[in-house]
Amino acid sequence: MASIPLAHGLFLAGVLFALGLLGVLVRRNIIFLLFSIEIMLNAAGLAFVVAGSRWQQPDGQVMFFFMLTLAAAEVSVGLALVLRLYHQFKTLDVDAPAR
Repeated sequence: MASIPLAHGLFLAGVLFALGLLGVLVRRNIIFLLFSIEIMLNAAGLAFVVAGSRWQQPDGQVMFFFMLTLAAAEVSVGLALVLRLYHQFKTLDVDAPAR
C-alpha cells in the first residue's frame, strides 16, 4: 500500500487550516463561521492521521475519532444557538447591532 509523504499531508492540513482561519476572520455570518471552524477541526484531524501514519501508530486515528465526536457536538450546539439567535434578532450577521 502506497502512502502519501508526510510533507504533502501536513501541507494539505496547513492549507485547510489557513482557509478555515481566513473564513473565521473574513466572514460575518454565523453559519459560515461554524463551517470555517469545522474546516479547521478537519485540518487538525488530518494532521493527526498523517502523523500517525508516518510512525505507524493508531494514535492519530484515535484522536481523529475524538475530534469527530467533538465536531458533532459543536454542530448540534452551534446550530441550536444559531436558530435561537435568528429567532431573537432576525439576522445571522455578527456585526449587526442588537435591538
